[in-house]
Amino acid sequence: MQIRLNKFLAQAGVASRREVDKMIAEGRIKVNGQVVQVLGYKIDDEKDRVEVDGRRVEREEGLVYLMLNKPQGYLVTLKDNFQRPTIQQLLPSLKQRIFPVGRLDYDSSGLLLMMNDGELAYRLTHPRFKVPKVYLAKVMGEPDPSDLARLEKGIYLDGKKTAPAQIAQVKSDPKKSLFKIEIFEGRKREVKRMFQAIGHKVLHLQRIGFGSLRLGSLKAGKWRYLTRKEIDTLKKQAAQK
Repeated sequence: MQIRLNKFLAQAGVASRREVDKMIAEGRIKVNGQVVQVLGYKIDDEKDRVEVDGRRVEREEGLVYLMLNKPQGYLVTLKDNFQRPTIQQLLPSLKQRIFPVGRLDYDSSGLLLMMNDGELAYRLTHPRFKVPKVYLAKVMGEPDPSDLARLEKGIYLDGKKTAPAQIAQVKSDPKKSLFKIEIFEGRKREVKRMFQAIGHKVLHLQRIGFGSLRLGSLKAGKWRYLTRKEIDTLKKQAAQK
């Protein structure tokens, strides 16, 4: 059956389609021994031999979905050349390779999804599918309500307007305030940059929700598998057929 190369590799658990496209552009993918750098390239998933960094890839038989409560001070990567702490040290030893869905900064904490379902990961992170991410942000000072209203409507970052957000104040204090923020994008350091744009530094950021999932009582540094019901609900939210 003819299938796009990025979709095949995503379904095989290599990475999300967005990450696979980067790997294709970098010349890391071979089809039948030849490097392919054409986005949108199609293969025969039953006949063609596909390799990533010299290793043959076949569809994974078992899909894995889990949630990690990432503490501060860990990189969202499985390997670091400078020997800094990574989330790999917190995860179980699995036969299947799993990868993070989206990102969390080194100094941020909270809910991090891990899976090897590249198609679902793509839909959960692409703004087009409008899957919400919920954060608690402790910020310096007390932002003016008019500035918060600007953030909710969208502001320009790097020349591009942010999508509308929902912001609710949890605690008010002249020195430090706590806000609950729901966004539908995943730009790099988006929440921090939004508050910085109105003159308030984010002191700590914790993700407490991703789609229908909530961090709940899962302790920092711990993980758990998603339930079948949670997986099905996520797929419905991302309109996965």
